[in-house]
Amino acid sequence: MRLFTTKAGLLCYLERHRQNQEVGLVPTMGSLHIGHLSLIERARQDNAIVVVSIFVNPLQFAPTEDFQEYPRQLDKDRQLCEQVGVDVIFAPSTEEMLPPNPLNDNTQVIPPIEMISGLCGRSRPNFFQGVATIVTKLLNLVKPQRAYFGQKDAQQLAVIQRLVADLDLGVEIVPCPIVREESGLACSSRNQYLTESQKSQAPLIYSALQQAQKSFQAGNRNCANLIELVKAELAPTEDIQVEYVELVDPTTMIPLTQVDKVGLLAIAARLGSTRLIDNLLLRHRKPIVAIDGPAGAGKSTVTRLIAKTLGLMYLDTGAMYRSITWQVMQAGIELEDEPAIAELVSRSQISLTTDDASGTAVRVWLNAEEVTQVIRSPEVTAKVSAIAAQPAVRRALVKQQQSWGSQGGIVAEGRDLGTHVFPDAELKIFLTASVQERARRRQKDLEQQGFEQVSLAELEQDIQQRDLKDSTRTFSPLRKAADAIEINTDGLSIAQVTEKIVSLYHQQQSGILEQKN
Repeated sequence: MRLFTTKAGLLCYLERHRQNQEVGLVPTMGSLHIGHLSLIERARQDNAIVVVSIFVNPLQFAPTEDFQEYPRQLDKDRQLCEQVGVDVIFAPSTEEMLPPNPLNDNTQVIPPIEMISGLCGRSRPNFFQGVATIVTKLLNLVKPQRAYFGQKDAQQLAVIQRLVADLDLGVEIVPCPIVREESGLACSSRNQYLTESQKSQAPLIYSALQQAQKSFQAGNRNCANLIELVKAELAPTEDIQVEYVELVDPTTMIPLTQVDKVGLLAIAARLGSTRLIDNLLLRHRKPIVAIDGPAGAGKSTVTRLIAKTLGLMYLDTGAMYRSITWQVMQAGIELEDEPAIAELVSRSQISLTTDDASGTAVRVWLNAEEVTQVIRSPEVTAKVSAIAAQPAVRRALVKQQQSWGSQGGIVAEGRDLGTHVFPDAELKIFLTASVQERARRRQKDLEQQGFEQVSLAELEQDIQQRDLKDSTRTFSPLRKAADAIEINTDGLSIAQVTEKIVSLYHQQQSGILEQKN
C-alpha cells in the first residue's frame, strides 16, 4: 500500500499502475470506522485498484463547527486500510487541495439550490458546496470508474449523483447501505464524542424512524403524520434535541406531503454537542425480486416460473442485451466500434410483451420487429457479453429497466440486478452452478431449440470465458450483492429451486427473513 500527500505523487502512481484496470475511489475525512470499511470492501470487490482519500475538508465546516476538533488519526487509518487491501491512500494537506483563500474563492462548485436548502443545508449553509467542490476535485484527479458513498449521508449522496450527471463526469456513483452498531445506531466518526449515557440514548433515533416505517407499512402515507410520529417517539427523551425530521424525495430532496412511491424519512438531532443524522427509505410499491448469477445457472427458466407463481411481471433483461447484440451483428458493426454501437443503442426501442395471463411468455420486439427467436442463436450468445460490457449499452438499457421497475411487482434476472440495476430490491438471489452442470444444461437447451449440437468441452470453455468477461468488465461487473442469498443449483431440479425462492419471498414479505446489510 502507498501513501501520497501530493497530487503529483498520486497522478504518477495512477499513470504507472492503472493500465486499463478499473479504479475505485472511497472519499473520506478519515477517522475510519466499520461504515467506511464496508465501502472499502465493496470497492475492493469491484475494482483492481482501490484509492481511499483522507481529507478533512474545511469548506464544509461552518465557523461554529468542529473543524479543528474533528478527529484525525492517520496512523490508525493507515493500518486499517492496509488490513482491508487498499492500494493507495491520498492524504493531502489543505494547501495541496485548495487555493490560499478558499472561502472567498469563486471557483467552488455550487449544487442546485433546491437540493441543498433543506435538511442539513438549513443549518449548514456552506456544507454541500464544500463537499461538491472537493468531490469534483477528487474525481478529476483520480478519474475512477466508480466512487463509493454511504446512504447515511443521503442528501450528500443525492447531491453527488446530480453533480456527476449534470457535469457528465463519467463515473459510477455506488450507494452503499448504512452500517449500524448492534444497538441500531448508525456508524459515524462523531459517535466517539458521545458519553456512555448519550450512547445508550442515541439508538432511540433509529427506533423512532422504525416506528414511522411500521406506520407507513400499515397504510399511513401522510408525511405530516409520519413526521409527528417520529417527534413524539423522541419527545420524552430530553437529552435528544431534534434539529429536523423531514420526508423528502430521495433524488431531488424536495419535501413531500404524501408518499406515493418512495420517500426519504430523514432526521438530524443533537445529544449534547454531538450532531447525529440518520434516515430510512419508505417505499410504496410491489416487491422486486432480483436474480443474478453466471450464464447457464438456470436463471431464465426459474425467473419465469417464479413470476408465474407469484403473479409478478417477468422482466427479461437478458433478452434486451441479446436484442442489441443481434442488431449490431445485422448492421455489420464491429464489436470494438463502441461509438457506432452507442449511436445504434441510443436509437433503439425495445419492447417486451406477453401472450398469457401469467405474464411469463415474453415476446421481444426491437424497433417494432419481433426478434424473440433469432436473439437466442449461438452466434448471439457468443457475442452478447462483449456488447453488454459496453458502458453506453448498459446505461441505455439500465435506464429503461429501472423505469419499468419503479412501480415494482417484477421478477428480473441478469448479471448485476442486485448490485446495480435494483440495489434496493426486496429480495436478491444469486443463482450459481458448476461449469460442468451449466455446459450440460446449455447443450440440452440448444438441442431442444433445433441448433446443431456443440460438444460439452467447447461449451465449458465458452462458459468459462464468459464468466471471466462478465466478472472483469469495467461497467457493472458480475458480482454477488452483499445482501443476496446464494443458491447453488447443482443437483436441484427447476421445481426445487423455484420452490426455495418462492419460500424466501414469502418469508421476506412476512418479515421473517432479514437480509444482511
